[in-house]
Amino acid sequence: MSSQDLRTLTLDQIPDAARDELSRFFADRRPQVAAIGGPVTDAVAHLEKFVLGGGKRIRPLYVWAGFAGGGGFDATSEDPAAVLRAAASLEFIQACALIHDDIIDASDTRRGNPTVHRAVEEAHRTSGWSGDPAHFGESVAILVGDLALVWAEDMFQDSGLSVEALQRAREAWRAMRTEVIGGQLLDISLEATADEDVELADSVNRFKTAAYTIERPLHLGASIAGADDKTIEAFRGYGRDIGIAFQLRDDQLGVYGDPAVTGKPAGDDLREGKRTVLLATALKRADDRDPAAAAELRAGVGAVADPGEVSRLADIIAGTGAVEEIEERITALTASGLAHLSAAHTSPEVTATLTDLAHRATARRH
Repeated sequence: MSSQDLRTLTLDQIPDAARDELSRFFADRRPQVAAIGGPVTDAVAHLEKFVLGGGKRIRPLYVWAGFAGGGGFDATSEDPAAVLRAAASLEFIQACALIHDDIIDASDTRRGNPTVHRAVEEAHRTSGWSGDPAHFGESVAILVGDLALVWAEDMFQDSGLSVEALQRAREAWRAMRTEVIGGQLLDISLEATADEDVELADSVNRFKTAAYTIERPLHLGASIAGADDKTIEAFRGYGRDIGIAFQLRDDQLGVYGDPAVTGKPAGDDLREGKRTVLLATALKRADDRDPAAAAELRAGVGAVADPGEVSRLADIIAGTGAVEEIEERITALTASGLAHLSAAHTSPEVTATLTDLAHRATARRH
């Protein structure tokens, strides 16, 4: 597709266009990988399947929306094909985060399929290789995730953006990668310490998810476009609020979600001992109203696996009124995020798409 044709793409066509760019990137890397050795080719095949086989490409879409909404097609001479490649590179950051997250959480499935470390573990087991299959699976998946992060940098820097655009985008690109890793570190630390601070749980939501899912991709696209500070701040405000609301919704799904929607067993967050805002809120409310229920919840989170016991913990959370409180926060954050968007004065198409995405990201899905 020519650069001129890319200018006519609608926002809902960007995910497929980004996938095509990623497919070309893998094809270009194939000879280099093959020259290293067959085991590396096999490992990269898992990464390629993971990156191309699923996901909504929401981050490239937000980069493109930030570029278009920031006046990129009018105010710059940036090649749209280069912008698309830069936007698509964020899928490698997403892959790194998810592959490593699945190892940390000891998750068996992702998007309804075996996680990368479990798939490699099974290949080791069925092939009858030496050593521990589980350790091998985790080792390969760690390195595959590392490679994804390296390739994100390669794809972004080699996208074809002008030196000036790369420099304008540097702050958002640098901050995004630090925030997602920092958010993950904060997340596992809260689990280890059983910390119940709602503000820290909120920080996990912002930096582990909201920042690199919505806020920074919009910031990145608008910076590439050369948007003014007011527009960038409006986009970041929208991204921060909608991103946090999205994660609060995800917290609800982690306890009450349909496995057909989430791709994971119901109540997975309770089994894993995730220190979510939902859990912190429930514990705080239970301490005030039903200390016995609070004690049972504390004792069970991260320590139960039986479906009946998990269901009991979910019932305790629901009984505290925490679910309703979180719903109120989601509604308020969605409203404030859309208010930030209205201040950005973007085109009708960008405004309509970002409004629709906000509602889809935060809507009830169970």
